[in-house]
Amino acid sequence: MKYARGFSLLEIIVVIGLIAVVMSLGAYALNKQLPGQQLRSSAKELAAELRFTKSQAMVTGEPQSFQINAKTGEWKGPKNHHGVLSKSMEIIATTARIEQPQDDVAAIKFFPDGAATGGRIVLQHDSAKWQVDVKWLTGEVRVAKPEPSL
Repeated sequence: MKYARGFSLLEIIVVIGLIAVVMSLGAYALNKQLPGQQLRSSAKELAAELRFTKSQAMVTGEPQSFQINAKTGEWKGPKNHHGVLSKSMEIIATTARIEQPQDDVAAIKFFPDGAATGGRIVLQHDSAKWQVDVKWLTGEVRVAKPEPSL
């Protein structure tokens, strides 16, 4: 007597159910990571624009300024470079007061010798944070995930 080969309907339903559970768990984990990934991407974008501003100051021989509005997330740099960060993130900018054109706008100025007024821009969403630091003496721009505070 020969038996038919294949899977029973019950076995197929169990496998499809397991696949659905695994996929939903994966989607949940991915959605939890999205804000952190978005912060990292935005921090890298800001760092690239700050480096561009520094290079423009060195190339043109004239000081160049990068500005960011902490409330609206709008930023602008030289050569009509501008953009807007996601409204879901909080922006905390620490820059030299003398370079602050208005209350919610922070500015970092780069000089032809490569130096800058310095500053820090922190992007935050819930407990996830990324920061962009500009050293005043060298104008070096760094992106980092800050250490958790105790």
